[in-house]
Amino acid sequence: MPIDFPGFAYAAAVAAGGIFGYYKAGSIPSLGAGLLFGSALAYGAYQVSQDPSNYTTQLATTSILAGVMGYRFYNSGKVMPAGIVCALSIAMIIRIAVRASGIADRKISN
Repeated sequence: MPIDFPGFAYAAAVAAGGIFGYYKAGSIPSLGAGLLFGSALAYGAYQVSQDPSNYTTQLATTSILAGVMGYRFYNSGKVMPAGIVCALSIAMIIRIAVRASGIADRKISN
């Protein structure tokens, strides 16, 4: 059972972003959302590490975060933090989709 390092790194980045938002601007909602989503993503990465086909929590949390931050990016036009988090979330959704479809595991036969 391989450890889902990208999933844990993404969870840590989201949590660190919430902490940084609190440190920089004193934003308690940023702290709460960052820690809540970071914890849910870490739990999802743990589940994927235990069973690679158990990606539901990770995919749901990532999709919600992509939607919320995409909406914020669309309204504000600010790349940091909304655009970055949206881009990371979309990259994770693509990663989960590729792993779930089995494309990465298939061997090319001649």
